[in-house]
Order: sequence, then structure tokens, then C-alpha cells
Amino acid sequence: MTGPTTPIPARALLGTLLVVVPACLLPVVVAGSWEWWEGWAFAALLFGNFVVSRALLVHWNPGLAGERGRSFAAPNAEPWDRVLAPILALGGTLIGVTAGLEIRFGASPGFPLPFQAGALCLFLAGLVLGNWAMLANPFFSGVVRIQSERGHRVVSAGPYRWLRHPGYAATLLAFAALPVFLDSARALAPAACLVAVGVARTALEDRFLQGELDGYREYAARVRYRLVPGIW
Repeated sequence: MTGPTTPIPARALLGTLLVVVPACLLPVVVAGSWEWWEGWAFAALLFGNFVVSRALLVHWNPGLAGERGRSFAAPNAEPWDRVLAPILALGGTLIGVTAGLEIRFGASPGFPLPFQAGALCLFLAGLVLGNWAMLANPFFSGVVRIQSERGHRVVSAGPYRWLRHPGYAATLLAFAALPVFLDSARALAPAACLVAVGVARTALEDRFLQGELDGYREYAARVRYRLVPGIW
């Protein structure tokens, strides 16, 4: 059961676009440079990922598309996640803005191009893994809550066969790679803070699900690792 196939309300979609478009472009605006190709590439990749992921979601699971469009207004979202979820949602922009400020006010020694290319591959891998996790999990909400009205159950398909929280793993991988791709050593600081927030959110959500979602304890006993196979 994937829940009702309620489409995304037009107002919610418009509101999301009004957030996403400025968030994608803000690092470039802050940098004030047409020559910062990494910033433009980041904006294009971020916006392209949003369009493609939402198109796939509307096609494969419109019920989840509707849930994600309204998730921040859900009355039963966990209080701690009302703080952590927006921080992580805008984390890429925060890293990008830090890199943009460095471009505007004086860059630190950059990273070699091969390092940037490798970081770009990791960033893209994070986007792909995140979309795979979202499409595999019909309850991939934007906030931590039990979606009882949608028949919330444990999901063990796709990347959930190996990790309990592949969506978070994907996000943190992208955060870690982004400063190197954007050629900004100073952006490593907010990236490290966001990774710490992501690890904390993972632990809190895992504890919540083990206490509130039927069958999750048994799933956790089968799939041992939360974020990193063989480590945690």
C-alpha cells in the first residue's frame, strides 16, 4: 500500500519553486562572478535534480509527492525535526553561499582539478542514491512522523536492503563532496557541521522508528547499519 494518490496542490508546488529557484541561484548571486563556473554548475545540477526527481515522483508515486509537498505542515511531525529538517533541506545552499562569499572576498588555495572531478562524481552519486531511496520508499516524507493515514509500514526494498537510512547517507555524501567541487576550503566548515546534524537526525529518527513503527525493530536486527556499511 502506498497511500492515496493525491496530487501536489498547485499552491504547494508554486511555493516550493519559489524556494528552490532562489536557493539554487543564491550562491552565484553572493559570489557576484559570472566566471565562477562551479557555482553555475551547482545551480544547474541542483535545479535539474529537483525537476527530474519530482517528475519521477509524480509519475511513480503521486501520493508521496503530495505528502512531501505538505510535510512541513503535518501536525504530528516530531518537534526536534521541525528544527533539523529545514537545516538539512537548505544545507547545500548554505555550503554554496559560504563558497560564494569566499569567491567574492578572496579565495583560499583551491583544490586540484582532479580532486574537483572526483568530488563531482561523489556529489552526483549522492543525488542518484537519494532519488533511488525516495522512489523505493513510498513513505519518504520531508519530516519524521508516522504516516498512519497512508498505511505507514517498514520498507526494505532498493537501497534499504543494505542501509536503514540511505536517503541521509546520500545527503551527507553530497554535503561532504560539495566544498571540494566548489573549490572552497572554507566551505568545509559548514559541511562538517551539516554532516554532524545529519548524523544526529539519523540517530533520532532511528530511535523514534524503533519505538513507534511496527516491525522496525525486526528490520533493524536484519539490516545492521544506519548510514555507512560496516561502520554505523
